[in-house]
Amino acid sequence: MKAREKDNQLQRDGKKRDYKAKRQQRLGGKKGGLSLEAFSKAKSMPSGFNPSLIKKQREFYKNAKVVKKYKKSVEPHNYQSHPPTAQAYEEGENSGSMPKHNKKKRRQTLESLKEEGERKRQEKEREKLEREAMIKAKKEAMEKAELKRKAMRGNMFKKTRSGQPVMKYRIQHILDGLLDSEKK
Repeated sequence: MKAREKDNQLQRDGKKRDYKAKRQQRLGGKKGGLSLEAFSKAKSMPSGFNPSLIKKQREFYKNAKVVKKYKKSVEPHNYQSHPPTAQAYEEGENSGSMPKHNKKKRRQTLESLKEEGERKRQEKEREKLEREAMIKAKKEAMEKAELKRKAMRGNMFKKTRSGQPVMKYRIQHILDGLLDSEKK
């Protein structure tokens, strides 16, 4: 009879029951922990973190990237040197005509490529000159400001015969600052 009363009390008090069930599950279940089989399976399953495997994959993708860049850079140079393949002839037969090598088109592409390269080179050169001009202008402005600061500093440190600071330059500096702030 006492057991029934306890069960009824647990059913009424659902929170306490949930807490006990969660606690028991967290501590390993009703049987007192994981079975040996469950434990071995849990340990043998890959977690996904394997530093050596990650390093190998990173190296593989890095190498693939380098090879792809190399092939792209070599491809335009070897464009003319590749003879037509048997597959190209088969495709030509299917379409009803043999592939033709048109030297005029090649020259045009080479000329256009040269022109494009020349244009890019001129663009880069122009950008470089513009950058140098900007840098030079900034440098001159900095030098001018530096000279102005040095002159101002020399005037600020001037003293009278008795050792008092000359107020003329200090007042002028304050006045200039107020005028500048008024303009802005």
